[in-house]
Amino acid sequence: MKKSILTLASVAMLVISTNAQKVEFEEYKLDNGMHVILHQDKSAPVIITSVMYGVGGKDGDRKRTGFAHFFEHLLFEGTANIKKGEWFKIVSSNGGRNNANTSQDRTYYYEIFPSNKLELGLWMESERLLHPIIKQEGVDTQNEVVKEEKRQRTRPYSNILDEISKNLFKVHPYKDPNVGYMKDLDAATLEEFLAFNKKYYVPNNATLVVAGDIDFANTKKMIQDYFGPIPRGADVVRSFPTETPITEEFRATAYDENIQIPAVIAAYRTPSFKTRDSKILDMISSYLSVGKSSVLYKKMVDTNKQALAVQAVNISQQDYGIYALFSLPLGDVTLDQLIAEMDEEIVKIQTDLISEKAFQKLQNQFENNYVNSNASVVGIAGSLASYHVMYGDTNLINSEIDIYRSVTREEIRNVANKYLNNNQRLILEYLPKKK
Repeated sequence: MKKSILTLASVAMLVISTNAQKVEFEEYKLDNGMHVILHQDKSAPVIITSVMYGVGGKDGDRKRTGFAHFFEHLLFEGTANIKKGEWFKIVSSNGGRNNANTSQDRTYYYEIFPSNKLELGLWMESERLLHPIIKQEGVDTQNEVVKEEKRQRTRPYSNILDEISKNLFKVHPYKDPNVGYMKDLDAATLEEFLAFNKKYYVPNNATLVVAGDIDFANTKKMIQDYFGPIPRGADVVRSFPTETPITEEFRATAYDENIQIPAVIAAYRTPSFKTRDSKILDMISSYLSVGKSSVLYKKMVDTNKQALAVQAVNISQQDYGIYALFSLPLGDVTLDQLIAEMDEEIVKIQTDLISEKAFQKLQNQFENNYVNSNASVVGIAGSLASYHVMYGDTNLINSEIDIYRSVTREEIRNVANKYLNNNQRLILEYLPKKK
């Protein structure tokens, strides 16, 4: 599925906040274990019905990778009351949009409708959960869709994260690509797909978010009517293997026939996005490479003309994160030279406190990010679901910014020293493959 939020054509779809105001919400559980979160915003006659399931690419048998992503497609096939091929027609004919996306940690489905179609959105999501049609015909159809999606992944450098992950993780399922391996999907039986659905697509592994122009009492009644009768499933129990710490730098090489310029990546295994340290790593990334005045861009691209591009990114995940420094050389600059230049800036952060001016700029950037993330009812719905499912704390939508505000320059130095050392990393050379 397309990995972007689609909204109605109407400008009214986006409800813009002029101030970083607190996001009000109400949450509760149904008797079957489904978590419900409601957010009212009457600024525009729009509603979002969304369900986030605690299942992602890391889940399931490692001989059957990619099931979560596959289900993102499969569960649009139809239900007992929605004929095959009718899902998108129903949504569009009622003035709506819908989509879904899958990460290593969760799967998210949503509909955006005019507010008078709330009941339709709730009914459709309850159908997906209660009455999905999973037959061999649909599995075969979606298998071809997924194959075609994979064949179209020809965007330059688009496979870098998969290459990093398979080298950085040795035993945790993050080592496998989120979309899985086609050999696993080809070998899977219908019974295995049915078992996966029964295990993970249960109300007690789901969070329903309804946001927008809603009346609380009527919405709660409809939610109870459509989702209350769905039987609770068995509790989802996970036990993933633990990675051994990296204590010595190691190198790997990957090839991509869709690139002409090589890239080099220094990647470090970092802690869960639930940790304070992960948020500090976010700030280090911004300091290094967000904007043309950032440290790495200004030095390597603008001033020294060593790189076509440079980026530092903290890739947050639920169990482990990935911190990556990425660069493309300009002219005769070698990949090792790029690593040396990036390392020099990391050492500066580890040794000296960043300037007060740079620190204030960071704080301003994160304040702005906070305002933007809560600027639309669509964004708020997604955040409410993520904070509950991924972090176990829905109110982080309001309080997470306080964590960033409380970070000190000393903590930035300490976290850089804790995680970004040469003996804790992978150096990946990502090279053109001759056709």
